[in-house]
Amino acid sequence: MKKFLTCLTLICSGWVTAQILSDSSTSGERYFEDQFYLGVTYNFVRNKPDGLSQRNLSYGLNAGFIRDIPLNESGTRALGIGLGLALNTYYSNLVADEIDGGFTYELIVNNPDFKRSKLETHAIEFPLEFRWRNSTPEEYRFWRVYAGIKAAYIIGARSKLVTENLKDSFFNTDIKDFQYGLTINLGYNTFNIHAYYSLSDLFESSETVNGEAIGFRPLRIGIIFYIL
Repeated sequence: MKKFLTCLTLICSGWVTAQILSDSSTSGERYFEDQFYLGVTYNFVRNKPDGLSQRNLSYGLNAGFIRDIPLNESGTRALGIGLGLALNTYYSNLVADEIDGGFTYELIVNNPDFKRSKLETHAIEFPLEFRWRNSTPEEYRFWRVYAGIKAAYIIGARSKLVTENLKDSFFNTDIKDFQYGLTINLGYNTFNIHAYYSLSDLFESSETVNGEAIGFRPLRIGIIFYIL
């Protein structure tokens, strides 16, 4: 967590203003909404096995930079290509156990000693957005709708179990390295609603609990802040 927050600070420490470039072929000006972004989400789990329930606060943090590529002369339509970091946590009653050569999973039900089980992932993200906004070179407060896809490469995952008498934590390699999903960000000025729906399962297809594939397909809903 501390390492991730340090990375967020480094990514978001800069301040990028809108770039206005002269275009000799037109009478107007072209501009680029290059932006840093910082997002906070609540993480839901879809495509989950029977009996799996979420507990505590499953949260996500993401931050990065997006390069703006205008598609029209007015700059109201553009592509955004970005690079960022993400931390996502999932609290549930799914418990992982590390054994020789792999992992096993079980669902905890009605166990008074059980406190919490967490899966945490760290990823490099690659957002690609189609961007619509009603901004101008002089107006930096505007409505926006940014929709697209986001790919992610998992660089680390950890499972953690806490009971009355035990604390256990280990790296979990059953997580798929490559993730991807659909995104939409909409709002006004700095504050915007963010939603991401994964099109890929978090766990490898071979992993099961009680004879059923774990799956685990994230749905993240929260707020994203854009900084010009």
